[in-house]
Amino acid sequence: MKHPVYSTVLPLLFLLLGAGCTDAPRQSDTLMQQRNPVTQAAGTTISSSSSPQSSSAAPDEDEDVRAGQSVSVRQTTTSSIDNSRRTAITRAVENVSPAVVSITVTEVVQKGRRVGFDQYYNRFFSVPIEREVNSMGSGFIISEEGLVVTNQHVAGTNARKVVISLPDGEQYDAEVLGTDELADITLLKMEADRMFPTVEFGNSDSVIVGEWSLAVGNPFGLFESAQPSVTVGVVSAVNRDFRPNPNEPRVYVDMIQTDAAINRGNSGGPLVDSEGKVIGINTFIFTGGTSGGFVGLGFAIPSNRVQKIIRQLVSSGEVQLPFDPGFTTVEMTYKLMAEYNLRGFPGLLLVQSVNRDGPAYEAGIMPGDIILRIGDERVQSKMHAQALFREYTEGDSMRVELFRKGNHYETKMYLRKKVKE
Repeated sequence: MKHPVYSTVLPLLFLLLGAGCTDAPRQSDTLMQQRNPVTQAAGTTISSSSSPQSSSAAPDEDEDVRAGQSVSVRQTTTSSIDNSRRTAITRAVENVSPAVVSITVTEVVQKGRRVGFDQYYNRFFSVPIEREVNSMGSGFIISEEGLVVTNQHVAGTNARKVVISLPDGEQYDAEVLGTDELADITLLKMEADRMFPTVEFGNSDSVIVGEWSLAVGNPFGLFESAQPSVTVGVVSAVNRDFRPNPNEPRVYVDMIQTDAAINRGNSGGPLVDSEGKVIGINTFIFTGGTSGGFVGLGFAIPSNRVQKIIRQLVSSGEVQLPFDPGFTTVEMTYKLMAEYNLRGFPGLLLVQSVNRDGPAYEAGIMPGDIILRIGDERVQSKMHAQALFREYTEGDSMRVELFRKGNHYETKMYLRKKVKE
């Protein structure tokens, strides 16, 4: 016979022990609860719920969740790094690069003279020695029809053959539509039956000193693929003027100064702002006599000036002054200087004709006068005089110093458009 106490206590004891075993957490559930807060801190979007359903997940399901969390972390990190690499600079490069080209020019230059013999006249004579010279530069496309802008010192009127290489590897012959030696700008036209990517001009008058600037081009012609190189700097200054040099009488006014590296071969390429718009043409560097390379002083022709000149080159193939001086001149030769009893003044201008309705006539200038100075500069060639004229505009007063019949005269020309008869 069973004892009454045992018959009552034992079932209750087993019931309590069984209940305790049922509620005890498994080891994998405990690890899951410990891992969830750590995984959540790593930046995933998976919730670490403490509900019985989540805490009782099977081991194989737990591994899948952790694998998904690891992939999500890597994807999020990679995306974040990729976004941080893409800046206004990289977007600007993407915008302008397809329209930046490399230019190869073959031109004929005179290298000294040689003695030739004419059998017909039976005499010797001097013959110039002509040689073909290859050079390279950069440029950029401004119209879908294939108009390309570059520097005149890259491709000028002496260019015998011009080949333009695009970033996609295509090459096209080009012709010179017009040049402006004084402003150092040339307009080319590619000979192709296709549409081309183009650049967008920015407003150079709104350029801010200190803003980002990118020099894009093909320095030294290093890369046959014509993929442009990019250097980055800031706009160092604006409105830099370089007065005409008698030995190099180009007119460089309102130039944009940058410390973005510009080297040989970059000439003619675009200077670009952080929006990917062209604000100038990279043209020359200043070395200060320290070396032949870049030292942080590069200069670009402002885009507003470029567009003004391009419009004239498209319409007429040449650039005209905004005023008509009202006379025609010829450069003095040694023979003419001897006739006028002048010594040591080569390059002066002899007035050939005067328009009775122009500023020169109103200023008292007459045919036969010799122009000695324009402004404060002594005239040293006809091209130098044209460069000096470029420093004036319609409405200005220009000082002119003359030589007439052994006497010096000074007058002022009030520049205006020619009065039509």
